[in-house]
Amino acid sequence: MHARSLNKDVWGGLLMIGIGIWVANHSISYSVGSLTHMGPGYFPLTLGVILVLAGVAIGFKGAIAERRVSKAPARAEWKAWLLICASLLAFVVFAKYLGLVAATVATVFISALGDRANSWRNAAILALSMAVVGTIIFGWALKVQLPLFKWGGA
Repeated sequence: MHARSLNKDVWGGLLMIGIGIWVANHSISYSVGSLTHMGPGYFPLTLGVILVLAGVAIGFKGAIAERRVSKAPARAEWKAWLLICASLLAFVVFAKYLGLVAATVATVFISALGDRANSWRNAAILALSMAVVGTIIFGWALKVQLPLFKWGGA
């Protein structure tokens, strides 16, 4: 197989394998511990191994899949890229000044608008739903130190 004949799934799988190996390799410099007494390296090692396995599965799927011939190269989705980057910035600002709920709504709403198939209404429903889920998981169950509602900085 030539480098140009590899499809995006193979390249993505190889990238995931590389990142997974890097994470697993760096995690063993910490104490891994055991399943009952986990050390600081246990979780990153587990994530690294899972990433490698997912990369192998995706790469294998891409290697055996039929190649689709495209007549025109795919256009860059600049709107999606910009909105996703803006949503990350919005999370930082909103979390600092308004709290978790507002940050979640803003992040999900802005990033959902990056998908051409989403309407304003669908993005709003998704954002509100994720705010409820985030409040339950991070605010109540995990008691994350980010306040749910906040007004102003500091």
